Amino acid sequence: MDARHILTLLISTSLFACQSSSKDAVTAEQGRRSYTAPGKVTVTAEEARRIAEEAYIFGYPLVLMDVTKDVMTNVPGVSERAAPLGQFVHKESFPDANFSEVVSPNADTLYSSAWLDLKKEPIILSLPATNERYFLMPMMSAWTEVFASPGSRTTGTEKGDFAVVGPDWKGTLPQGIKEVRSPTNDVWIIGRTQTNGTTDYAAVRNLQKQYHLTPLSSWGTNYVPPTNVSVRSNIDMRTPPVEQVERMSAAEFFKRMASSMKRNSPTAADGATISELVKIGLVPGYDFDAGKLPSNISKAIEEGAKSGLSLIQKSAQKPEDKRVNGWVIENGLGKYNRNYVKRSTTAINALGANLPDDAVYARTNVDSDGRPLRGDSKYTITFAKNQIPPVNAFWSLTMYNSRYFFAKNPLNRYAIGDRDDLAYNKDGSLTLFIQRQSPGKSRVSNWLPAPAGVFNLNMRLYWPKQAVLSGQWEPPAVLKQPEFKQLSENRNLK
Repeated sequence: MDARHILTLLISTSLFACQSSSKDAVTAEQGRRSYTAPGKVTVTAEEARRIAEEAYIFGYPLVLMDVTKDVMTNVPGVSERAAPLGQFVHKESFPDANFSEVVSPNADTLYSSAWLDLKKEPIILSLPATNERYFLMPMMSAWTEVFASPGSRTTGTEKGDFAVVGPDWKGTLPQGIKEVRSPTNDVWIIGRTQTNGTTDYAAVRNLQKQYHLTPLSSWGTNYVPPTNVSVRSNIDMRTPPVEQVERMSAAEFFKRMASSMKRNSPTAADGATISELVKIGLVPGYDFDAGKLPSNISKAIEEGAKSGLSLIQKSAQKPEDKRVNGWVIENGLGKYNRNYVKRSTTAINALGANLPDDAVYARTNVDSDGRPLRGDSKYTITFAKNQIPPVNAFWSLTMYNSRYFFAKNPLNRYAIGDRDDLAYNKDGSLTLFIQRQSPGKSRVSNWLPAPAGVFNLNMRLYWPKQAVLSGQWEPPAVLKQPEFKQLSENRNLK
């Protein structure tokens, strides 16, 4: 799922697992005030080019998040795809085979998305009891780090209230409300609720109506979110955020980055990088003014920014993910430990990615011999009895055509998994049939219809067990089945 997907589709083993990063953020916020205003730039042009390249990679997620936030919240009220700050927008149904706006649509969960502004005050997230239904509410900082993930895995499925507080907030919360401290003032909540097919929509929609956001100052009142919020005419609501960022000049990019850093400080762990950024006039807490730079330095910074974007794009085309049995397994998402290239690559490819503890994704477009998967062939995937995907929630296998969209098929089935009525083999193993034509009446329950031409598969494992996280469990290869040709009955007898 790339950044365009999240925007268009929506337009620790505990809750406090990332608490240490929040403490770092507070330290950084306090330390920022010790920075002095940008002084005269004394680096050489070559040094400026190098620093700008590093600064672009470092700041790309922050800028992309800032643009995405503007696009997704610049509406007067809740619509099908967007909502003002502090309000949820819910996706109430899955895309179908006619949907072609974005790639890799999801047929497992319905989304509930909200952007929070914590600069003024905390926002309280209220969650209902879900009756053991799997859900998660991952919270992502402005730097795309998942700092908390309330939900089935971390806080259970009972009713709860969580106050999301900014890095500078000091105060006392009402009794019974758990504090979740964010490292930044801007936060994106990207909730997912398990949805067991179209017949399950009503139950999920009922839960979505009970996901509430309330400013702390309005807690205990009959708070009603505003419905006529002012919008800004200078926000580009048509161009995908990824493209908007790509089109920015270095001056525009770093100006946007500096502006966002005023609200969303880097952490103390980023100190070495910040000390380099300061050398080209990019100082946390201050505006960036490219007009004050010497012309040769401005040119070098422009070159460095272009080089940074190119490196991100190249890395995005060949991510450093694990490859097993023809599957590419995405790893290390949601928390990057100063791996800025990985963080930027994830932002451009999968903005809003979950922590591995919440979900692990694997994808393939080749069979066991490395040949492209094609609809004119027949394939099977067999999980041995002791190799059924080990998850605490559920798993699925989704079919996409060559363009990563759903394809029409006789069953209107786009994904298959353990929530379906699958038929297991006598030895306890499980075989899935992946082909264009029906594998026969007795096998329809295990059939994932394939489209004509080449196709792609995506396996999603929600709340994976340790065997998945450690790499002990591996997805089996996709096996092409032999084709048996009937011998001709015509013979030349001599």
